[in-house]
Amino acid sequence: MNTGTEHTTKRQRTRQMRIGNIPVGGGAPIVIQSMTSTYTYEIDNTVAQIRKLAAAGCDVVRVAVPDAKDTLALPEILDQSPVPIVADVHFHYERALEAIEAGVHKIRLNPGNIQDRQKVDRVIAACRERGIPIRVGVNEGSVVERIDKEVRSAQKADLAQGSTQGHSSRLVALMVRVLEEYLRIFEDNNFHDVVLAAKSIDATIVIDAYRAISDRFDYPLHLGLTHAGPPETGRIRSIAALGTLLAEGIGDTLRISYASDPIYEVEDAKELLYSLGLRARTEPELIACPTCGRIEIDLVDLVGKVRRKLTEINCPVKVAVMGCVVNGPGECEGADVAIFAGKGKGIIYVQGEQKQTVPEDRMLEALLDECRSLASRVEAGKATLSNQTVDIVPPDPLPRSDGSLPLRVVNDS
Repeated sequence: MNTGTEHTTKRQRTRQMRIGNIPVGGGAPIVIQSMTSTYTYEIDNTVAQIRKLAAAGCDVVRVAVPDAKDTLALPEILDQSPVPIVADVHFHYERALEAIEAGVHKIRLNPGNIQDRQKVDRVIAACRERGIPIRVGVNEGSVVERIDKEVRSAQKADLAQGSTQGHSSRLVALMVRVLEEYLRIFEDNNFHDVVLAAKSIDATIVIDAYRAISDRFDYPLHLGLTHAGPPETGRIRSIAALGTLLAEGIGDTLRISYASDPIYEVEDAKELLYSLGLRARTEPELIACPTCGRIEIDLVDLVGKVRRKLTEINCPVKVAVMGCVVNGPGECEGADVAIFAGKGKGIIYVQGEQKQTVPEDRMLEALLDECRSLASRVEAGKATLSNQTVDIVPPDPLPRSDGSLPLRVVNDS
């Protein structure tokens, strides 16, 4: 069931191709990718992680195939995978040919690491025969080695003067030039099922690079950063770059990369697309007020418990948890189910209608009961979600513990 809303964002038009049964580019929905962190030849572990990622909402999963034992494992992995699989190939063209023969749905190839042109031609021919697309990518780490002495000297001068603008523009220009060189190989082979990527650890360089290649080429673009770091910092770096590009209509697939369990990559990629209206929400949305001196309950604890319990509901109901009745009603306008909590009690609203006042020890249970009830009615076709149309009338202020009423204040959050 998909009852969420999906906004219309003007997308940069690109060619369309398919990764297995999933369309990419040409205005198709943006594809979420991730990559296993297992050794691919450990089949059971790899399949388990692929299934976990797919269950979390990942559309396509990439696996590393550095050795022959990895490509030997592919047929069994493919038989058990619920999503298309991409083989990550770097230095050995034999791994690409073996992966293609095994039936993978896409190849990630770096022709710059395979010096023999005839070997690259063989990989392209094999992909054409099977209808398999190839991702061609450049990143800052691989292209800087190609900067000639003049460019490197200019780069050092820029950095010594504290200027990164010159370094960024030269690096972006180099990335575009390298991609042009790579693509000549594919054009010579009349092969156009290509996806492009240009990555850096620097969010501003990523933004500039993808803007440039979007202007220059009409191939689908795979968005991502290299070495983004752990989720705590990597999500900020990633969202700064990828959110900017997606909001501009650039990008057809994306991977948020963390030094952590890849499940977090998928969860954050989904939330990014939800937040930009680029994917219809299929699961609950939780909003909560920031903590402040007016809060008279343990809001952080309550929000954490609500968040964990909402994973049991398969409906994009919007739930608001507010720690007071001052700013809450205005801030959670559009919520399907909301609670305004005060000292010892909370008021629960369902789609703008005040439903019940409950003691503090029943807040969680009562809120979740209302969420489940609404989700069941939506599923049965007896109710619809608000989609930002609910007007919430502020409840009477909850009395303080001493019996006095809190003053109303202008929304200052």
